[in-house]
Amino acid sequence: MKTGRKESAAVLAEHSKSFALAGRLFPPGPREDAAAVYAWCRLSDDAIDLAPMGAKAQALLAERERLARVYADADPGDPILKAFQEVVRDRLIPVCYPEELLEGLGMDADCRRYETLEDLLLYCYRVAGTVGLMMCHVMGVSDPRGLRHAAHLGMAMQLTNISRDVLEDWERGHVYLPDELLGARAADALWGRLGERQLPRHLEPELRRAVQRLLAHAAQLYRSGDEGMRWLSWRCALSVRTARHVYAEIGEVIDRRGHDVWQGRAVVPTARKLQLVARALWEGLREMPLRLAGSARPEVPRVALPYSPDLAK
Repeated sequence: MKTGRKESAAVLAEHSKSFALAGRLFPPGPREDAAAVYAWCRLSDDAIDLAPMGAKAQALLAERERLARVYADADPGDPILKAFQEVVRDRLIPVCYPEELLEGLGMDADCRRYETLEDLLLYCYRVAGTVGLMMCHVMGVSDPRGLRHAAHLGMAMQLTNISRDVLEDWERGHVYLPDELLGARAADALWGRLGERQLPRHLEPELRRAVQRLLAHAAQLYRSGDEGMRWLSWRCALSVRTARHVYAEIGEVIDRRGHDVWQGRAVVPTARKLQLVARALWEGLREMPLRLAGSARPEVPRVALPYSPDLAK
């Protein structure tokens, strides 16, 4: 096994049951590389998120320096970074993607207030859309028409995370719901009480409505992600579809609760996850004739996909 792959797999297994389940469905090469990408993302996130308030800017700078060492092919001094370095080199991942991810983590460190949905979507692109783009390289996607859909899928998952974690984020001093969805008065009231122990109950109608609208936008991005499955191999599509369905199911749980953010973290039971694996398998089998008919997907040079307002649509 290559350097750091065991450590990367352990990080994935510990921190994301949903992605770990989907990862088991990958072919061996992409499975190890996907775990390495996830582990680097987690390592960087923890380094900044767990730093004391006065030290977050320095922690972000340190992560940028470590990333520079990765791309300079210098010894990064950590097995997880070494594994990521190997993936970056072997899969030709453009440096702009992990750099953008660190920019997104910097937005977290600043406790950014998001005035519009577009502002939030930029954050989602940086911390999750870029992961989808890096995964395109891991899975051998070479057609740029697949990139936009991959970014959309990552952004949809991040919007689902935000909708699920409203209460947890509040307790950590974060508000991700944009003012545009909350309404100006509710947003000002929410930010005015940030830091209090209890999430203000009198804002329940506005919070429910904002979460509902956020999940509706996530649903649009999930549909775009579905359109990108054609650019993946059958095995990779099975894995990505499984992750997509499990994450979308979290949104369904929140919908069934009436978007009540006080009910605690929405989870998908193991039995339901297995049903969603079966659904992903069936969808893959159903599209097999189309895959066979269009098996010769065009090979074109890899290109980096910068963020633009159009990417959010």
